[in-house]
Amino acid sequence: MIVESSTRKIGEIDIVEISGRLSLGNTLLSIEKSILNMIEQGSRRMVINLPGLIAIDSAGVGMLLGCGGQMELHQGRLRIAGAQGGVARTFDIVHMERVVPLDADLETACRVLE
Repeated sequence: MIVESSTRKIGEIDIVEISGRLSLGNTLLSIEKSILNMIEQGSRRMVINLPGLIAIDSAGVGMLLGCGGQMELHQGRLRIAGAQGGVARTFDIVHMERVVPLDADLETACRVLE
């Protein structure tokens, strides 16, 4: 399955939707560049929504952590929402919630950022 991503806004919150398999490669680098550009251009509240993500490797986890770190450096807030199945188990194993806040769904993440 090919990785797909899209962006949209809900009020002042930027939403990045990622689906498929997020693993090392050009697509991951492209998504990371897009997110970092959004942060550089002034995004300070962002949710990375992952209900359609079926697999993630260490490069994908690292990319999400790096984006969270960049958002923090810019005094913004980033949350990850909707992780399910193997992706949620991976986040649990690496204790992702210690670095980037995790929410069960997009609505919850947006409510926290409002």
